[in-house]
Amino acid sequence: MFPQLAVRMKPGNPNHHLWNNNGTWFVHYVVYPTPFTKERVRHSLQTKSLEEARIRRDELLAKLAQTKAVKPALAAA
Repeated sequence: MFPQLAVRMKPGNPNHHLWNNNGTWFVHYVVYPTPFTKERVRHSLQTKSLEEARIRRDELLAKLAQTKAVKPALAAA
């Protein structure tokens, strides 16, 4: 059953899971490798464009959700 990917999307916030670090956009999410541990993952999207960051975030989270090793914990909240 594990690991699980925790992806909670807020419909009113199109920048959820994104943060700007000195001009470069990053995505962050949580993976639960076991029922008792969690791992915070931060990954550079290698872009300074917010629009491109949103696209890359969506592609990355969709790809993670489709892998057999990672199952989404929450798709929307």
